Amino acid sequence: MKWPSAAVGLLLSISVAPSSFATVRIGNDMGGPLGKYLLRFTRIRDSGEQVIIDGNCHSACTLVTIIPKARICVTQSAVLGFHAGWIDDQTGKRPTSAEGTRVLFELYPPMIRSWINNHGGLGARTILLKGHELRAIYPLCR
Repeated sequence: MKWPSAAVGLLLSISVAPSSFATVRIGNDMGGPLGKYLLRFTRIRDSGEQVIIDGNCHSACTLVTIIPKARICVTQSAVLGFHAGWIDDQTGKRPTSAEGTRVLFELYPPMIRSWINNHGGLGARTILLKGHELRAIYPLCR
């Protein structure tokens, strides 16, 4: 039997489409290049996958918050660590970037931006969202 090309394309797209029932576990991730994390979490957001934050999620990892709140849960050990954006200047120093920090801040959802503002804003020092404060934003995983 010869299949119409549109039908073959539809079947292939269904077979490779990510499952909305998949779960991604994030733990002990201290971050890295902003672009890499933005791409990763945009793909997860668009896929419909659920996310479990279980342990440290610092720096660029905190872009996980672009995923809808209803698809994220946290464990007792979850910690989000926020700081200013910086530029790797190839000397081992990391000067903060006002523009990078502004862009990063604007990517966060309003509830996270509010929490950051209430805790001194994004600066060189890492501020930690954990415990009851974190669970007031995201539900505890079951």
